[in-house]
Amino acid sequence: MALGITTTASLPILIAIPATAKPQPYRIGQLFPSQPTPVTPRSTQVSVPSGTIIAVKSEDAEKIVVTPDETAPITLTITQPIRSSAGTVLIPAGSQIEGELRPVEGGTQFIAKQLILKTSNRELPIEATSAVITETETIDNGTDVSRILKNAAIGAAAAGVLSEIFGDIDLIEVLVGAGLGALGGLLLGGGEQAEVFVIYPETDLELTLDSELVLR
Repeated sequence: MALGITTTASLPILIAIPATAKPQPYRIGQLFPSQPTPVTPRSTQVSVPSGTIIAVKSEDAEKIVVTPDETAPITLTITQPIRSSAGTVLIPAGSQIEGELRPVEGGTQFIAKQLILKTSNRELPIEATSAVITETETIDNGTDVSRILKNAAIGAAAAGVLSEIFGDIDLIEVLVGAGLGALGGLLLGGGEQAEVFVIYPETDLELTLDSELVLR
């Protein structure tokens, strides 16, 4: 009996203890499982789609006269605001488009290069063109030049050709070789004849956007 008591006393006492997970320390910046992962806001692109029609006019003259082979820089003013489908003004009226009249097959065409926004004076590259203008006017010493050239902006090349026909030209200003000058007077003298384009910007130079214009 003594031996049995001794043996029993020497056995280890085992107690069942349920297993528990050891808590992990909280780290600064660590999200609790219940918190949603923050979402970075996506930027919204504001643009004018290709194919948009842009109404323009020239502030400098009622019409523009150039020869068929002349390239002349022109600045046009947008007459109607360009709006989004929601009615938001994307391009305000009064913004300007810089470009040039350029000879193309069958006529002359305005090619836009740069848009200058009225509200901010931001300058943006723009791809827009007018329809090709094909109809010319023949001017000779019997032409009523006041009908064609008065209140017109005349290209330097056109001024040179016309001066050969009529002699002296009463020009307010001609930017020789670089731009257009306003022609307010009549032509004098006599000579042969010349073919010129007489372009009315408000009706002839309506522009079509050739590619998407990203504003923001």
